[in-house]
Amino acid sequence: MNNIESTVVSTRIRLARNLADYPFPNRLQSVKQAKEIVRIVAGAASRLRAFKLYYMDEITESVAMSLKDDHLISAELAANKKYGAALIDEGDFEEIGEDRADKISIMINEEDHLREQYIARGLTLNTAYLKLSEIDDSLSKSIRFAYDAKLGYLTACPTNLGTGLRASVMLFLPGLTRMNKMSKLIREISRLGHTVRGVFGEGSAAEGYMYQISNEVTLGVTEDYILSEVQKAVLEIVGLEAQARRSLVEEDYVGVKDCCRRAYGILTNCEKISYGEFIKLISDVKLGAALGFVQVSDASVIDDLIEALRPSNISLLRDGEPSAAERDILRAERCRAVLGENAK
Repeated sequence: MNNIESTVVSTRIRLARNLADYPFPNRLQSVKQAKEIVRIVAGAASRLRAFKLYYMDEITESVAMSLKDDHLISAELAANKKYGAALIDEGDFEEIGEDRADKISIMINEEDHLREQYIARGLTLNTAYLKLSEIDDSLSKSIRFAYDAKLGYLTACPTNLGTGLRASVMLFLPGLTRMNKMSKLIREISRLGHTVRGVFGEGSAAEGYMYQISNEVTLGVTEDYILSEVQKAVLEIVGLEAQARRSLVEEDYVGVKDCCRRAYGILTNCEKISYGEFIKLISDVKLGAALGFVQVSDASVIDDLIEALRPSNISLLRDGEPSAAERDILRAERCRAVLGENAK
């Protein structure tokens, strides 16, 4: 794996839009009004792709949490049982944890009427934006978005005014984390007009050395500028992470290798494992793969496994709601099988 492949996990492009003829979601006056918005958006989107419509008040908690854990909806939308809905185009949703292509979702009546999202593997900011922009342009032909000549797209939160574009990249940063350099990096990134968040966005914690880097400014700049600046920041961080990993190994080669190989040994032999222990160990295996201490057939195998073995996704592997103990056993079984087949 090269430095980018071993550091960049995924790219997410998000566009915030609102319908011109309706109040923002926090000002909606009735469920009827919210349902009208869902029908308008779903009708327009159905002419573009084979989206599946999920009403938040009709899906189970397990499905809602799985969609959230896969970054297809936000925690806020999952909790919005009264007004919330989502359109998902991600292949066969039943194949949780299987290798899937790029994922597309449209959150409806979250903070804005629409939060359009395109999620792709690797560092693909421009390509992902172009693909989502095509969808957005097509929607705008049948939906009149709230737009002002000076302010651009009008959004519920002023921080999204203008382009309404958030360009995010998920990064795996064990070197910078273990070398205690993340605080300095976060300060520098903030100075450049970007932000660093945890795995699930604002207010969430870093999980398994994973962080999201995204733009803060959306007003008074172009989409091309945003994409270019985020790309530059990501590439700079990739370089810093590579340096940190080299320093980590130089300081304690045997210790780091032992940590990575020991994690692999536990995950390929355990009979049960909690998600907390799993995420810590699989992150060390991922670091080992990046450093050449663990051989992995495909870099995406570990990222797929992390997504598949979250509690919400594990729950969908079996009919009914498995207990926490049953999830730990299922997680260990899947982990042994996948790593045994794809890593050594």
